[in-house]
Amino acid sequence: MADAPDGETLPPSLRVLKALVLLLTLSMIGGVITVVWLLVTRMPGAMAPLPRLPETIALPAGETASAVTFGQGWTAVVTTSGRILIYGSDGSLRQDVDAGAVVGDAAGG
Repeated sequence: MADAPDGETLPPSLRVLKALVLLLTLSMIGGVITVVWLLVTRMPGAMAPLPRLPETIALPAGETASAVTFGQGWTAVVTTSGRILIYGSDGSLRQDVDAGAVVGDAAGG
């Protein structure tokens, strides 16, 4: 396509289209800036506090933690041998559940 010769202006319909594209571009830039500003200023206050581990959790001898989950006032540790150890917020062992047999029965059909 050849460039427009010097001194020649755009037809009226193209000038309107050019203005609309410019307006759309500016409004999109403003929208992105607004969304980023809202995320930065509003989200940190809306986030829930992170769960806290007790000061000390002592796993039984020979056990290795596989997963950890948190609740209100308790922490559960799933071990690689299939035990679920539920600790209180002070780190004391509340309950020891052997889930290895349950998982084996469900998988075996």
